[in-house]
Amino acid sequence: MPGGFGLTELLVVLAIVLLIFGPRRLKNIGSDLGNAIRGFRKAVTDDEAKAGAEQDPGVIEGEVTGQKTETKQDTHV
Repeated sequence: MPGGFGLTELLVVLAIVLLIFGPRRLKNIGSDLGNAIRGFRKAVTDDEAKAGAEQDPGVIEGEVTGQKTETKQDTHV
């Protein structure tokens, strides 16, 4: 496969990494990497939500501001 890794190369790299780190530490590295990716995705979506709220001045933390609410008044004649 030109310009990429084949199955044989990936298996060799995996074997070398397994020999260097060992199975227990490799499991911890995978878990830590997964937690880091999850935290990054959460931070990105939180930032996008804040940016969307800043662009729309009528919406602040899920509430609509700047609009008056009308109340019904009972008028009996």
